[in-house]
Amino acid sequence: MTSRTPLSRRTLVGAAAAAGLTAAATSPAGASTPEERPFRAAGRRRSRRPNILFILGDDLGWADLSSYGSPHIRTPNLDRLAGQGVRFTDAYSGSATCSPTRFSLYTGRFPGRTKGGLAEPIADRGVGLEPTHPTLASLLRGAGYATALIGKWHCGFLPDYSPTRSGWDEFFGNFGGALEYYSKLSGDGEYDLYEGDATYKDLRYYTRILTERASDFVRRDHGDTPWLLNLNFTTPHWPWIADGDEEASAEVVRRIKAGDRRALWHQDGGSVEKYAQMVEDLDRSVGEVLRALKKSGQEEDTLVFFASDNGGERFSYNWPLSGNKGSLQEGGIRVPTVVRWPARIDGRQVSRVPVFTPDWTATLLEIAGARPDRAHPLDGTSLAGYLLRGERVPERDLFWRVRGERALRRGEWKYYRGKAGKDQLFRLTADAREQADLAAAEPARLAALKAAWEKTDAGLLPYPGV
Repeated sequence: MTSRTPLSRRTLVGAAAAAGLTAAATSPAGASTPEERPFRAAGRRRSRRPNILFILGDDLGWADLSSYGSPHIRTPNLDRLAGQGVRFTDAYSGSATCSPTRFSLYTGRFPGRTKGGLAEPIADRGVGLEPTHPTLASLLRGAGYATALIGKWHCGFLPDYSPTRSGWDEFFGNFGGALEYYSKLSGDGEYDLYEGDATYKDLRYYTRILTERASDFVRRDHGDTPWLLNLNFTTPHWPWIADGDEEASAEVVRRIKAGDRRALWHQDGGSVEKYAQMVEDLDRSVGEVLRALKKSGQEEDTLVFFASDNGGERFSYNWPLSGNKGSLQEGGIRVPTVVRWPARIDGRQVSRVPVFTPDWTATLLEIAGARPDRAHPLDGTSLAGYLLRGERVPERDLFWRVRGERALRRGEWKYYRGKAGKDQLFRLTADAREQADLAAAEPARLAALKAAWEKTDAGLLPYPGV
């Protein structure tokens, strides 16, 4: 096992200052800023197949970025990324928690298509993403891409499940849903930092390690081979420990080692201020990786995607949305989403087209020239025609299901049933907060959306015990 030299906070701050970070925008997320214009495809430009840098934050709320309206969190690097590409206002995760969304991204299908996707989220070793199931990585690898996953996997545990068994050539990161940022201990006290399938010793702050690894990957000479890098940060997921919080880290570690299985949840820790620190650290880290990409000379031909894996937790800023992670209300599934590809997509644009995680799988496969597996049809719709050729996105339903809740969006309308069991109907363009229930005023529309949800649900695997 190998140790690396720590990267100091002073070094990071100096690098950020040297880069000349711009002031963050503070305009409301729902409306275009003076710098943005409605999305319009650039037309038929020529380009090589792009590298793909797919970055996920962990439990980042929809309005936690200053470019999405946060009044107290400054994210200049992600704001700049948005200014160089397209910012989506109505983008959704594939589910309301970590692992099912990752299943939907890696397979391009509803989480309920697979046994592992029924866990919300995966918490034991009994299920995972079956190595025989085609994935974004395996399909791109079959089309000539080099593939790597750095960071949080959360789609199963060794010995049966691993990124290297599901199409990624390289893996460096953690298998579980969360870990303590310094010790790398999971909630059950096991060490959870791996290179491939072997443990890797490094007790520095986890976000620093992932940033360093990702920067090394994008700087590498890949020759003429295009690459896919899934960069899955755990930031700003609990425990609420920022870089330098070694005392708080030690207390969480003490409790984990004492057998407190809820210690990692850190329910007696954190604050709005601490959360802001963690989000701003995520922003600095993304900025460092993007600077490495630019210095490598690959920026023009790299498609960069940034989003969260689901809605935010208790310290997130989600206004005006209702609900948080775990819920199918807007705050649990609507996520900040940015796409940049300088060779093909113009900057300073905003899109209000409703999209969700499986769409991006279909989109990336088409852009990369990879064919989906016919035996495992995708549930997402490719947006390549929309982004690159100006085609209209076909009308379709966005579907979600979690235990005790259901939701379906069709155009501006959303059908929702929460744990109270009441069918509700919201017109999201006029009521993003989901407070004006129009079920009684629009019974026919409610019935149609409900029937559409139930038709899709009938084709999915049932939850165990249901």
